[in-house]
Amino acid sequence: MLRARVALCQSLRRLRTSSCAAVEVKNESILEFKEGSPERAQLLKALQELKGKTEEIPCVVGDDHVWTKDIRYQLSPFNHSHKVAKFCYADKDLINRAIQASVAARREWDLKPVQDRAQILFKAADIISGPKRAEVLAKTMVGQGKTVVQAEIDAAAELIDFFRFNAKHAIELQHQQPLSVEGSTNTMLYRGLEGFVAAVAPFNFTAIGGNLAGTPALMGNVVLWKPSDTAMSASYAVYKILRESGLPPNIIQFLPADGPVFGDTITASEHLAGINFTGSVPTFKRLWKQVAENLDRYRNFPRVAGECGGKNFHFVHKSADVQSVAMGTIRSAFEYGGQKCSACSRMYVPDSLWPQIKKELLAVQKHIKVGDPVEDFGTFFSAVIDDKSFGRIKKWLDHARSSPKLTVIAGGNCDDKKGYFVEPTIIETKDPQDPIMNEEIFGPVLTVYVYPENQYTDVLRLIDNTSPYALTGAVFARDKNVLDEAAKVLRNAAGNYYVNDKSTGSIVAQQPFGGSRASGTNDKPGGPHYVLRWTSPQVVKETHIPLREWKYPYMC
Repeated sequence: MLRARVALCQSLRRLRTSSCAAVEVKNESILEFKEGSPERAQLLKALQELKGKTEEIPCVVGDDHVWTKDIRYQLSPFNHSHKVAKFCYADKDLINRAIQASVAARREWDLKPVQDRAQILFKAADIISGPKRAEVLAKTMVGQGKTVVQAEIDAAAELIDFFRFNAKHAIELQHQQPLSVEGSTNTMLYRGLEGFVAAVAPFNFTAIGGNLAGTPALMGNVVLWKPSDTAMSASYAVYKILRESGLPPNIIQFLPADGPVFGDTITASEHLAGINFTGSVPTFKRLWKQVAENLDRYRNFPRVAGECGGKNFHFVHKSADVQSVAMGTIRSAFEYGGQKCSACSRMYVPDSLWPQIKKELLAVQKHIKVGDPVEDFGTFFSAVIDDKSFGRIKKWLDHARSSPKLTVIAGGNCDDKKGYFVEPTIIETKDPQDPIMNEEIFGPVLTVYVYPENQYTDVLRLIDNTSPYALTGAVFARDKNVLDEAAKVLRNAAGNYYVNDKSTGSIVAQQPFGGSRASGTNDKPGGPHYVLRWTSPQVVKETHIPLREWKYPYMC
């Protein structure tokens, strides 16, 4: 108790005397990897070192590297004969051990000055920006099937930005203080949550895993990080960089695990303080229901934050720039094989522009190279992540070929002999309510509905009501009145809304990301308020004038 009181007093003094100067941070530059560049040479060397190798990745609890009997493998999506990593699943007992170790370490970590915690993320960002950049990129390319540019945007630039900007926001948050008046001082302390936070990460962005675990830890929390099975190698690289940067043991536990076992175990623990999740709607709903069912056993109401994907739209008005529409849609729909939460998968085009836009799309589609992103840097996108994803997408392609309302106008083929390859596919639908227009596919499949150009207002309402998701969307038009009308009709249809730009490509601190409805809780990672999600503020009033009387003046 004495240590806690001393720490509180020190925190109050720091907050009252510290400078309010802003921390200077800017977005990480994206390297180009041109022929002959030093970054390209370093990346090629890192890729060569991974060729044919299988990395061994244990569960990590504290400083203990633990192997269980449940052994799994991460396969390279574009060459599934290559076992990228050998790892093991944590069982219930190991997860509970990690929980107890985390909770035991929580108080000391939470009392650590936020400036000290922030320095760990600043250092990790510098390491990723410099000496470890090639390694993290190479592991993202080989393990998750990303091209050079997609890995650079994700595993370098975005991850670095998350660490630097969130550290900046955490420090600056300390200066957001309540009003003090003569005779008393009021202070807001931003504490970590009481218990542990479970971070459940997806495969498609290395940066998301680092953010889901790193930001709660930055704010004084202890974290159980469940990385994706299909992003294991890159995730472990990020975890090791955090430890190298000064993250103490037991603050983030690295726990590969079977999803239901992990979910059942964390939601059964009385110490659960929060869940930071990115993944599918069914999994998020399952976790939320389990939390609700177990509410009586928790000391606090757990924070539940989730991002669950989307069925993202491009709306095209007759006043739109045709080439901008076509190029933006190609990139949004097909970069990383459509495996971005924000990828465009449904487009609405006026009949007057469709012949031109169709011509542009087909001209580009036939030149898109799908293949090995390591051996051929000319590859635009590679294989989808695994056999489950391949099977799901194949069913949609079969649906498109068999339905009289759908016409495959480009692509439509797939092959999983060597890797999980799917052609960039463009489908035209006569029915805007076909399931292919409202269900998430998460693959390189774009469906187009052609509408009578003068019925655009009806189409805007159609877009808003077709899908349960509300993540991203784009409106292409040069008519200012149409843009104003679309903004009103689509106000709740997307958390990230683009005007004359594609629906992908959000940048930390520029476009904080997230959506509502079935897309999640819209907590906007990449923005200054995101760090608040992982704090439990305490207000401290210190009175400087002793109270001498119990009566109020009117009572005299």
